[in-house]
Amino acid sequence: MIKGKIKKPLLAESILDKISEYDIFMFYMPHKGWRLNVVTLSPFRNERNPSFIIGNKHGKLTYIDFADTSKRGDCFTFVQQLFNLAGMRDVLLMIDRDFKLGISTGEVTEEYKKITSAYKQPEDLGKRYSLIQVVTRNFTQEELAYWNQYHQDIEDLKKNQVYAIKKLYFNKALYPLKDTELRFGYFYDGHWKIYRPFGDKKSKWVPNNVPITVMDGKEDIINCETAFINKSKKDYMVMKKVFPCCCAVQNEGVGCFSPENVEYLKANSDRQILSFDSDVTGVKNSQQITKLFDFGYVNVPKRYLKEGIKDWADLAKTYGLKRIEDYLRFKTIL
Repeated sequence: MIKGKIKKPLLAESILDKISEYDIFMFYMPHKGWRLNVVTLSPFRNERNPSFIIGNKHGKLTYIDFADTSKRGDCFTFVQQLFNLAGMRDVLLMIDRDFKLGISTGEVTEEYKKITSAYKQPEDLGKRYSLIQVVTRNFTQEELAYWNQYHQDIEDLKKNQVYAIKKLYFNKALYPLKDTELRFGYFYDGHWKIYRPFGDKKSKWVPNNVPITVMDGKEDIINCETAFINKSKKDYMVMKKVFPCCCAVQNEGVGCFSPENVEYLKANSDRQILSFDSDVTGVKNSQQITKLFDFGYVNVPKRYLKEGIKDWADLAKTYGLKRIEDYLRFKTIL
């Protein structure tokens, strides 16, 4: 029997066989309160306004410092830039040593498990790998009536790839749906986002495997004086009736604004106007993102909140498209 140390090549792959990308960020991030896809304080400087994010794009963890976009990359680049290491060999040696992985020394050790067992891996890391399959059907009169409230007819729904759902499969298993519940499928190049207008917060957008950086109407932002950025497909569909040079992101989070998306918007419009909900959360998110990217922002006037109206779709439903048009003229956007 041959005795001795078991040596493997010290590679990124051999490190990730033992620990995850998330483990590496968790260990080296000095600000321990950070969360995936939520902007936080940068580890590269002292700052009061958060400008740094770690997110999962297509299932891979990456980071970017919006105040210095040369600071971006994967978990290994993060360690290299944070500690100003000369090359990737130094990065791998540092991670191997700090986690006590024993790869470079050939020592068989499980010391690293004491570190990684102190916290839970985030559940949404697997989101990009979920498979959603939809069997569509014709719209019912009830479904068409719902969209008609928002000034959308069947041609608008087809154009924006909104579908009525007959059956839904999640990871090849039939997903339970209530026939008494309105539900629609938003299709994005092989991905689906399910929308239940009257669902609760937990079920309204479930399931959903659309990458967070996908935009509606990105192709409409070309040589624009003003790019109007909405927070949902429905708002985008309504706003497009009034202001053609508009688009929408997936939600009100900063994770939607990848460097590629921001660069595209800046290159194809003279100014960018962000429009989220006019409630406390929407205004807070608007202010945070506009400060990061030097956007302007215009939300639905707060006076409508007492009527339960906080976005453009509901304003159009209650008061018509002319009300939106008049307000955009008042704000010198139209």
